[in-house]
Parts: sequence; structure tokens; C-alpha cells
Amino acid sequence: MILCNLFKAQSRKIVEGVTIETYMSDKMYDELALERAIRDNFGIDVDMRQVIVMKVPVSHTTEATLFLTTKKQLFLYIIGKSKLSLGDIKKLVVRMGLKAELYLPPKGRPFYFDEIGRNKFHEVFPGRKHISDSDIIFYRTLAPYNPALVLISEVKDGHIYQFDSDATTNWRIAAKFAYRRIKTS
Repeated sequence: MILCNLFKAQSRKIVEGVTIETYMSDKMYDELALERAIRDNFGIDVDMRQVIVMKVPVSHTTEATLFLTTKKQLFLYIIGKSKLSLGDIKKLVVRMGLKAELYLPPKGRPFYFDEIGRNKFHEVFPGRKHISDSDIIFYRTLAPYNPALVLISEVKDGHIYQFDSDATTNWRIAAKFAYRRIKTS
């Protein structure tokens, strides 16, 4: 009984002004809020198994969360306070040391990037009638994409990077994590 009470007292030690119990409940709340945001914005039910990095900065106004699902899929969720485009998200994914497999479109719009790309192409070239997929490759990257959800296929060198304005390259290691998705037929 005395040992049990001693353990309880030690587990409630204050870590940076917050008890461990409060930290764990905040972490669980953040994970549930993230799952709900993904379900609302992208129409996908994800069951988080492990959060690799939570809300790390990837620019001055943008944060990213990298997590593994119970199906062993690695997802990156990016949200920013400023406007982001698909091109911006692609650049951030590469700078974080990740390789993207799929950029998921918003809920209910499976051809979202193509629709926006065709509209932007028509704004620039209003007279062109026949548009191919190769014509809109660039214009697809101009599509607004905030928040963003990316299915990751690989962590390139085993390091996940985060933005740091004090570092010489503006990027530093946030976590070490090895992952490579093996495609099956």
C-alpha cells in the first residue's frame, strides 16, 4: 500500500509546469481532434497507432503532424495560418525528408486538383479547347490546399526534419524514424 502511494506521488511530478496526467490527456485530446479534422475535411477514418511528430513547425505559419495508422500507413497532416497551395505542400514534404505517394483531395471532390488546374489553365489560355493532362501539370500545383493530408511512401534518410529559423539551413532533425512502404500487387 505504501509503495503504491509512493508510485502515485512520483507519477504526479510536475514536468515543465504540467502534470504527467494533464500532458497525457492533452495528447489524447489532440489525437482525437486530429482524427475528427481528417474525417471532416477528407472523409477518411484513420485510426492512429503512433504519432511520430505532433505539430512541428514547417514554416513560420505552418505546422505538421506525422502519424502511423493501425494499417501501417504513414500520413502527414499539414495546416497553416496562411494560404497554401499544392506546390507549397509538395515543397514542404520534400524539405521534411519525406517522399509522398498520394496527395489526398478534399472530401467529396476526387478530381479537385484537376478541376482547379483546368480552371487556372482556362484563365491563362481562354481560347484553347482541347486540354491534356500534361498541359495542366503546373496549374494543378496552384490549387489551394490547406489543410493538407499526404500519404507518405518513405522517410528518405531516417530523419524527419522541422523548420528552425535559427539553424543555418533553416531545418533541423525533429525525429528519427525509418519507414518505407512496400508496394504489393
